[in-house]
Amino acid sequence: MALHRDILWIGRQWAVTGHGMQLIDQRLEGTFDIEVARLWDDDLIESLRAKAWLKTEDFDKGLAVARTRHPQQAASTPSVVPPPAAIEPAAPPPNPEPPTPVEPSPPPPIPPDVASPQPLSVQPPALPDLQMKINGGARFARPWRVWMKKT
Repeated sequence: MALHRDILWIGRQWAVTGHGMQLIDQRLEGTFDIEVARLWDDDLIESLRAKAWLKTEDFDKGLAVARTRHPQQAASTPSVVPPPAAIEPAAPPPNPEPPTPVEPSPPPPIPPDVASPQPLSVQPPALPDLQMKINGGARFARPWRVWMKKT
């Protein structure tokens, strides 16, 4: 895994980043990276200190910086969450009465003195003349080609 973009401290072998502590050597693909939540895991720290390739002075200094930059979260201690309150069952809905059918009323009569409007005819707007006029003339020229001598 590549180094996190927020680099807080960098040593010879280890870097403190926004992810936690990361090994600078990228050939190991983040195998030994320590996340922020595991910075206080003593078993993990001791297992890393037992590695032969580890530079302990660089690791100890990086661990101290990481622990000051990322304080221990209170979420790591188990907290007691009260159980949710019991939910009472909902009362069944009352049976609705079926609606009474309503007969539609007939449309009112149209008085004879009101004339119906004449339908409008829709005509498209006149388009401008799209013919392009060019003054002058043109003559066809021979296509330009590159001639190379054959050797």
